[in-house]
Amino acid sequence: MEYKVANKEEFIKLVQSEILTTSEVIEELQITRQALNSLVKRGKLVPVKELSRDKLYLREDIESRKEAAKELHTKYRPYDE
Repeated sequence: MEYKVANKEEFIKLVQSEILTTSEVIEELQITRQALNSLVKRGKLVPVKELSRDKLYLREDIESRKEAAKELHTKYRPYDE
């Protein structure tokens, strides 16, 4: 996906809407920090930037992971539906 921004305000809006912190990802995916670390370690999620105590992720990647998790849940736990 390509992003184009004309000014600082647009850039700030873009970052706020499309970049998620570790805590936001945990909340969005409804997983534990350990589960997130496992996804990163296995290459299922790749942070776009690693800071000293946090990582940043693209919303697009998180949405894709959420869809994949739904498919896996349906495939391996159909009786939960």
